[in-house]
Amino acid sequence: MRKPFTTTMALGAMLLAAVCVSAQEVIDRIVSKVESDIILLSDIRQLGRYQLFLDGKPQSDEEILNRLIDQWIVRNEAAVARFPQPSEDEVTRSFERLKRSFSSPEEFEARKKLSGLTDDEIRQFLRAQLYLSNYLDSRFRPVIQIDEKAIEEFYKTRVVPRAESRGQTPPPLENARDFIQEALVQRAINEQADRWLKESRTRVRIEILLNENTP
Repeated sequence: MRKPFTTTMALGAMLLAAVCVSAQEVIDRIVSKVESDIILLSDIRQLGRYQLFLDGKPQSDEEILNRLIDQWIVRNEAAVARFPQPSEDEVTRSFERLKRSFSSPEEFEARKKLSGLTDDEIRQFLRAQLYLSNYLDSRFRPVIQIDEKAIEEFYKTRVVPRAESRGQTPPPLENARDFIQEALVQRAINEQADRWLKESRTRVRIEILLNENTP
């Protein structure tokens, strides 16, 4: 079962660029050049709203810009490979899982209000996130192998202590095997994706302009 990519890439995408106007002056500007493309300050602001919705706290512009650059690299690679976009059903399932991840429907609505995002905007971010995570999954999953020792170690160090901390009886290893296997696969995908992104950055022409002429 594929899961949203949650490390470097954990995410949204460069979507819904908006022009900010103050005193009749356009203050949107270029904050980075990646090959022949540009990233705008409004792209940072928009992804920042999504991160605020997810985490309940803002991230720095530098952190968000790094995410956008990584997303550009993955999206460009996926486009060259003609990787398919996620279906509407897949986006809907992801949206429903996201809603259930909040402690209550009221918290979900409160976080939406805090970020200023609509359901449609959240779905657009999820669609972009699924596209990137699905591509990375298809690229790295086939070469990942998880051995029995790793499964047993995860069970002893993660599953058992977590159950005991909650006053619960740990599930038998065999019952937890599929969950552990997928968790280890996802961790390996994230690790390989992080290494690949770092290597890719050395081959991509990137110019950072974030701190120049800050309005």
